[in-house]
Amino acid sequence: MVVGALSKAIEARDPYTRGHSERVSLLAQVVARRLGWKSARLGAVKLGALLHDVGKLNLDHAVLSKPGPLDEREFMEIKRHPLAGARLIRGFEALRPALPYILFHHERWDGAGYPTGRSREQIPLGARIVAVVDAFDAMISIRPYRAALPVRSAIAEVNEGAGTQFDPGVVRAFLAVWSEGELDRFLPHERLSA
Repeated sequence: MVVGALSKAIEARDPYTRGHSERVSLLAQVVARRLGWKSARLGAVKLGALLHDVGKLNLDHAVLSKPGPLDEREFMEIKRHPLAGARLIRGFEALRPALPYILFHHERWDGAGYPTGRSREQIPLGARIVAVVDAFDAMISIRPYRAALPVRSAIAEVNEGAGTQFDPGVVRAFLAVWSEGELDRFLPHERLSA
C-alpha cells in the first residue's frame, strides 16, 4: 500500500514519467530472472525498481518539468534524488530492501556515475540491473526536453553503453530477453514498430 502510494506520488509530481516506475520494475524482474534470481531476490528488485526515483519527490517541480536542457545548478539538483530517496525511506523497515536500488541506480560501471562514484562490482547487482532498464525506458519515453527514441535506437544505445555506463553482463541479459521477445509485453504496442 505504501509502495503504491509512493509510486503514484512520483508520477503525479512528474507526469512525463507516468508508468515509468512500473515498467522499470517489470523489466528489471525479467532481466533478474534471466540472471538466475529467485523469488526472494525478485521481490527486492520489484520493490527497489518501483521506488528507484522516490527522491524526486523532494526536487523542485520546475526542474523536473523543464522543457529544455538543464543548467549546471539544475543538473546538480537532479543528481540529489538518489540520496534524497534513501533518506526518505530509510526509516521504514519494510522498504529497506529498496535502499541499494534507490541509492545506486545512477552509478556507472566505469565509476563516472553518482552519488558515490562506485564502479563495477562495488555497485550492487540489483542497482546495475535497474540502471540498464531505467535508461532504456527513459530513452523510449517522451520527456519535456526531448522526443522518445525509437526502440531499436534505445537498444543500440544500451548496447553501446556496455562496459562504460552499464555492466556488460547485465546488458547481455537485457539484450537476450529483448531478442527473444520477452520485453514486448511491457512496451506500448506503437513503440515496438519504431
